[in-house]
Amino acid sequence: MDMNMGAEGGILTLELKDQAALYQAYMPFVKGGGLFVNTARQYSIGDDVFVLLTLLEQSEPIPVAAKVVWVTPKGATSYLPGIGIQLSEDNRELMNRIETQLADQLNSKKPTYTM
Repeated sequence: MDMNMGAEGGILTLELKDQAALYQAYMPFVKGGGLFVNTARQYSIGDDVFVLLTLLEQSEPIPVAAKVVWVTPKGATSYLPGIGIQLSEDNRELMNRIETQLADQLNSKKPTYTM
């Protein structure tokens, strides 16, 4: 599994190179869809963020504007530090694609980066 995440000049990057990484980052409980982005940068709930998202075998990143809806602080026991982002309605097609990729895992009880 390769999950490369970081921040460059205020832009976060999220590379989900396989289904396991996508599953771990996916946040199905977020209205409209959400993803977890591992980052040491500090954010607050409600902050607007810009993420360059690379999914599976895709070569070009998808620019995604989102809002912070979850914060896991640095030092949290058993969890990576980072933020959960809520995708805007403009990204509904992207969330449909993600849910299609995860169709057989959506009801799984395997742990994720947030639950």
